Amino acid sequence: MAADKLNEAKLSTMDDNKENESEDGIGLEILQIIKDSQQQHGLRHGDYQRYRGYCSRRLRRLRKTLGFKCGNRHKFTGKKVTVEMLSDNRYSDNRYLLLVLMEAERAWSYSMQLKQEANTEPRKRFHLLSRLRKAAKHGERLEKLCESPRVDAKTKLEAQAYTSYLSGMVRFELQEWKAAMEAFNKCKTIYEKLASAFTEELAVLYHQRVEEISPNIRYCAYNIGDQNAMNELMQMRLSAGGGAGLMAEKLEALITQTRAKQAATMSEVEWRGRTLPVKIDKARIFLLGLGDNEAAIAQAASEETKEHLYETLLGECRDTIQAVREELKTEAKQRERSEEAGGKVSNLQFLHSYLTYIKLWTVVKRNESMAHVLQAKLKEAKPDDNKRGARPQDLIRLYDIILQSLAELSSLQGLEEDHTFQKEVALKMLVYKAYRCFFIAQSYVLVKKWSEALVLYERVLKYAKEVQSKAKSLNNSLKDLPDVQELITEVNAEKYSLQAAAILDSEDAPDVPAQQSVKDNKPLSERLETFYLDPALVGKQPNLVQFPPDFQPIPCKPLFFDLALNHVAFPPLDDKVEQKGKGGLTGYIKGIFGFGN
Repeated sequence: MAADKLNEAKLSTMDDNKENESEDGIGLEILQIIKDSQQQHGLRHGDYQRYRGYCSRRLRRLRKTLGFKCGNRHKFTGKKVTVEMLSDNRYSDNRYLLLVLMEAERAWSYSMQLKQEANTEPRKRFHLLSRLRKAAKHGERLEKLCESPRVDAKTKLEAQAYTSYLSGMVRFELQEWKAAMEAFNKCKTIYEKLASAFTEELAVLYHQRVEEISPNIRYCAYNIGDQNAMNELMQMRLSAGGGAGLMAEKLEALITQTRAKQAATMSEVEWRGRTLPVKIDKARIFLLGLGDNEAAIAQAASEETKEHLYETLLGECRDTIQAVREELKTEAKQRERSEEAGGKVSNLQFLHSYLTYIKLWTVVKRNESMAHVLQAKLKEAKPDDNKRGARPQDLIRLYDIILQSLAELSSLQGLEEDHTFQKEVALKMLVYKAYRCFFIAQSYVLVKKWSEALVLYERVLKYAKEVQSKAKSLNNSLKDLPDVQELITEVNAEKYSLQAAAILDSEDAPDVPAQQSVKDNKPLSERLETFYLDPALVGKQPNLVQFPPDFQPIPCKPLFFDLALNHVAFPPLDDKVEQKGKGGLTGYIKGIFGFGN
């Protein structure tokens, strides 16, 4: 932070030295100083708070350098630069004029900061007007100081133009259109005269200032009663190139304010044979400007401007759909009762479907516009190793998004029973499917897959002929779609070139043994007699042998069975077997003493 302030102080010192250079009296490059300061300190990104801080710091440095402080730390003593001071040789320094200019810029930047915050806090508008009046008052002081005979003529004219601009801004915010227009016209006239009197390098800055003021003049003229002013604002937006700078933001804000006034007279819209009341202000403003936006897209001079206008239109459409969706939530119960009673989609839901249709169809047209640009680049593509050019895969992605949007169109609520609408959507899907299939075929051509590409070209012809057969009953459905006949002609030409390329490729192929063109999954140990350049052998997982090996049959361990035992006759053992008799007590005694054994 300290380094930034040090650099800022160095820059301001260089500016002060530049401002002191004057051949005839006291001179101050008012517009040049303002523009340089604004671009270097926040206004390039619309940061008015940062610019206000810069103005305050520069004022403090100027007062310290000039010894023109307003009292001390204990007491405030106001000091003002007067015409008599400039007549004195002791104060013949243009930094006294710069002091008043920085005071005006500080008040103006604070008012612009409050204008941004007033969108969410309306009470700040009163503070905004107060600071803007303060800036105009400082501008009038600067103009009065420049009436001194020691100030050169160029500085006097620039001071008058600057004061007129600030006065016009005050009248503009107060909606005093006639007075604001007079002030802006005076400012514009002075800058045009200055531009014609100086070199081309200096004239560029004055012309830029005139371009910034012109939208305000047109808007004032519209509010006074000039009906052509709105068209002029739209033309200015086109000439701005679709950028995102302060000029483009100011034009968008003025156009939105103009539409908001016109929207008060709009009450309904008709779509698909049904009249819909439009009660939401945001929807009125959007639908009122839809035709102007589409006309602006059609008249866009460059693809960059057209893409910016498409994005702006889609952003407005999303915001409008969100507002309608919030309204649908609050009326959900009433809508359910109406559907149960009559079985018909409510007007608000049908309006939501209409806005969704506009959004999806805008996405289709935007992607189609991008596809045309890529297709032109694809035809003019030159091989460049350093830069990635257009590829058929990029077009395939765009047509995928188009087909997805069309699929969502066919499922819009309230249009399920509209057979004409469903047929139109189905026909459009066939057209874009044909184009998508065509670029898929071209992507196969690039990798020399001739058979696949030829099959896809045949599929393209099938889609195209189907479109031509169905389009007879829907004549108006193809007016906004790409020409299918051109696609058929191009596919036929591509087929012939494809066949020729396939023949040449087969003739140029080197003669190799048949076994080389066939790759199997056998390990190296099983195909040692066949030569084949297998890059996997030098990789991390070479296929050398089969592991684990397959199971192989082996003989079992023999088992011995005693089959002869069943046929062996054993000798009698009766004489060996003990014969038990009836011995009684005698036998028992013999048995005890072992006589029986």
